[in-house]
Amino acid sequence: MVSVPEDEARINRGLSAAWLVLSALLLASGLGLSAQAAAPREYQLKAVFLFNFAQFVEWPPQAFADARTPLVIGVLGRDPFGAYLDETVRGERVNNRSLVVQRYGRVEDINTCHILFISRSEGDRLEQILARLRDRNILTVADAEGSALPGVMIRLVTVENKIRLQINLEVAQAANLRISSKLLRPAEIVTSGND
Repeated sequence: MVSVPEDEARINRGLSAAWLVLSALLLASGLGLSAQAAAPREYQLKAVFLFNFAQFVEWPPQAFADARTPLVIGVLGRDPFGAYLDETVRGERVNNRSLVVQRYGRVEDINTCHILFISRSEGDRLEQILARLRDRNILTVADAEGSALPGVMIRLVTVENKIRLQINLEVAQAANLRISSKLLRPAEIVTSGND
């Protein structure tokens, strides 16, 4: 007989998987964003993506000080999420770890971080930021428009008012991060030569 906590855990995993599937379907079909609702709606959805990335990426044990260390989602630079990201992860747990949102003004301020959203405001310093993060187990995510973002692991791209997901597996593997096939399926896989 299954105990109540196991039933609850299974339900929570099912709900989390449902969120990922919904997000993936929105990505695969492209989410149309009207001009009026684009920014708030776009970053509500991107906050959900960051939460889902926490569920479908595996970090090496040394990325956490101990079993109680929370999983930290960081935002570097100007924060486009407002309260959306905090609200999305509030009370959530991934692999028995609580989720914490941290905001950083400079890459030098980053101590413990597992997922780092690099804001568009940091576009001019992207190369230096990624150089500082090299050899760290941090999943880097960005949505800057225009030129390619070499070295960014996950890029959220808006094309014709639709959000697309690009993943650079080479860079993620170099940081000892394993990305689930559930996250890879709806994505475009890019390499350092074509991202």
